[in-house]
Amino acid sequence: MSAAVRSPAVFFKMNELFPYTIENATLADLNHMRELEKVCFSKDAWPLIELIAALSFPGMVRLKIDIDGRMAAFIGGDPHRSQNLGWITTVGVRPEYRNLGLATALIEACEREMKMPRVRLSVRRSNMAAQRLYVDLGYRHIDVWDGYYEDGEDALIMEKVITSVS
Repeated sequence: MSAAVRSPAVFFKMNELFPYTIENATLADLNHMRELEKVCFSKDAWPLIELIAALSFPGMVRLKIDIDGRMAAFIGGDPHRSQNLGWITTVGVRPEYRNLGLATALIEACEREMKMPRVRLSVRRSNMAAQRLYVDLGYRHIDVWDGYYEDGEDALIMEKVITSVS
């Protein structure tokens, strides 16, 4: 099923297993986001100051899915209007909610919200599951940032050309 707009930046999509809403994340979600970062990105969890920035800087896209009172998934987007380019800065889904379509729903919603003709993201070279998802969503490999991650692993840069930007 496709997502239908309920109000600006709020979407509803029904999964076969449970209903959920995609909503704007705010600074009030900081503690939930810190927990999600630690669970999803043990090697690369953002420091507190970057989480605060992601939840408060103007112009950023920040969407979440809450299930049973806790953050199940989050995505951040940074539209660079002068470059006609958006960056997905982070996307994380709790392990128990993976492979249910939450990442796909968040990525598609973030792309719509940024309204950019091109969207990029970075992914660890070793994260084959994420790379497969991104390829399935239309992203293609365009660059490598050698030693990008703190442990020295490379980041693959992937880009999607959005054909219908509204």
